[in-house]
Amino acid sequence: MNKKPPMLSPSILSADMAMLASELELVEKAGAHWAHIDVMDGRFVPNITIGVPVVAALKKHTRMPLDVHLMIIEPERYLDDFVKAGADWLTVHAESTYHLYRCLAAIRAAGAKAGVALNPATPLSAIEYVLEVVDMVLIMTVEPGFGGQHFLTSQLPKLAALRKLIDERQLPVDIQVDGGINKDTIVAAAQAGAHIFVAGSAVFGAPDAGQAVQDLLAQLDA
Repeated sequence: MNKKPPMLSPSILSADMAMLASELELVEKAGAHWAHIDVMDGRFVPNITIGVPVVAALKKHTRMPLDVHLMIIEPERYLDDFVKAGADWLTVHAESTYHLYRCLAAIRAAGAKAGVALNPATPLSAIEYVLEVVDMVLIMTVEPGFGGQHFLTSQLPKLAALRKLIDERQLPVDIQVDGGINKDTIVAAAQAGAHIFVAGSAVFGAPDAGQAVQDLLAQLDA
């Protein structure tokens, strides 16, 4: 297995939207590595969240890389805008575009790292032939669109199969997991092969978000 150090990317979807700058400062000081930003359009997923202006504003208030997750139809229309706004990592869904290879290549050409996400029902075969232009694969362990959902254990075999595929090809591709990550599920996700963990309600829904970050990271060090 290609061992990489574990990283935590708290999702602002569960943060206090009126206090985003201070929320990010809190988790950054606690040891979080990235800031995960969920962009939803009300079409690809039922919910509507934030867009380019908020990404640009947050870029001024954190030193953490911005991990922008586009849950939108036709993401290729907005790639340049999000990269210019400050997205360091830009992840699109395999299910959201007809031209996935072109979309991923365009993210890299714009200067960001390219990620591809898979919904729970989408098999790994959907991305098998684009891994050469991918920096990260995001396995959704809930149906995308809302925070606070329960972790789908059915996705653990998919994580393990992805880990095996990447190792067999000796690719420098990161594996991220998003959905229902908390102290009870993060270890299982890590054992299956993930090393970047998105946590929303487990961090920002806790009484002390900074302590929650430290507790999650401690689980991975145990």
